[in-house]
This record gives sequence, C-alpha cells and structure tokens, in this order.
Amino acid sequence: MAREIRTFGDPVLKAAAAEIKDVDDKLVRLAEEMLVVMYEAPGIGLAAPQIGVQKQLFVYDNDGVTGTIINPSIKESSGEWVYEEGCLSIPGLYVEMVRPKQILVHGWDLDGNELEFEADELWARLIQHEFDHLHGVLMFDRMTPDQRKEALAEYARLQEQPAAPAKPRRLRLK
Repeated sequence: MAREIRTFGDPVLKAAAAEIKDVDDKLVRLAEEMLVVMYEAPGIGLAAPQIGVQKQLFVYDNDGVTGTIINPSIKESSGEWVYEEGCLSIPGLYVEMVRPKQILVHGWDLDGNELEFEADELWARLIQHEFDHLHGVLMFDRMTPDQRKEALAEYARLQEQPAAPAKPRRLRLK
C-alpha cells in the first residue's frame, strides 16, 4: 500500500514522535517504503511523521548516498547558513531560512549501529529539517511572526491554484 505524504494542517505533523526501542524487519520495510515515497515526491529527506507514522526515524538521500537515521539527536551546532528550504509537507513553498551551518549528530542506523558524525551546509540543513519533523516542528514554526504571516498567506494562495502542477514559488521573507 502506497503511503501519502501528510500536508500542513494535518495534526500528526504537530505531534512529537515516539522513540524507537527495537529495530526489526517491519521497521526496515518502513524505511524502504519511505525512500520510495521520498523519491516519488521528489525530495531528499522524509521523516516518518510525514507519512503518519509517529516514530523517530527519517530517510535521506545525501548527494546519492541513501540511509536512515533512528532516534537522532543534535549534540552541537555552530555557525549560521541562509539557504532556501522547502518541505514535502508544505508543497510548492520555498523560503530562505537561517539554520546552524554545522552540527554534530548522534543516532542509530537500521543495522543497530550507533552513529555520530558532523554535518555541514545542505547535509546539516536536511538533518535539522527532518529532526524538526520528529518533534512536531514545521518550517513555519522557525519563522518570525511577520515571516510566518507572509509565508502562510503565500501557502494559502498556492493551495487555491488549480490542481495542475504548479511552478514552485520562492518566497524571500523580510
């Protein structure tokens, strides 16, 4: 059964996901299915809550290298990096956002191996974005009140457009 990506307004996106205690075949199949959904979207990352599964894992494609991170945590962060960010759960909207440039990540892979690594720029942004999804945080929550108002208005406008494939809208917030 193909899963659908939940979009803004779905309450599952605002709930914190549960920590995973055991990695089993069912979880491995879920991660494989998530990669298919992510690529069909198309995207470079997908968190389990985005398909309605309240578990702390996400899949990614980092420059052709795919994987899954379970129960991630961000141990350290530094610097700032402004970059245009989009979200599969907020289709069509791309916003320049500031996030830390470098992070130190801890988590687990599907083989039960502990992971700890540094990430920077786009790789760090991808992880931070998916990490947010695991804690019920969306891009809109990372904006100032004025930015959020402008972005929500643009997203509402995008939703009113006909169902034909829309050209993504880049929004530069003040």
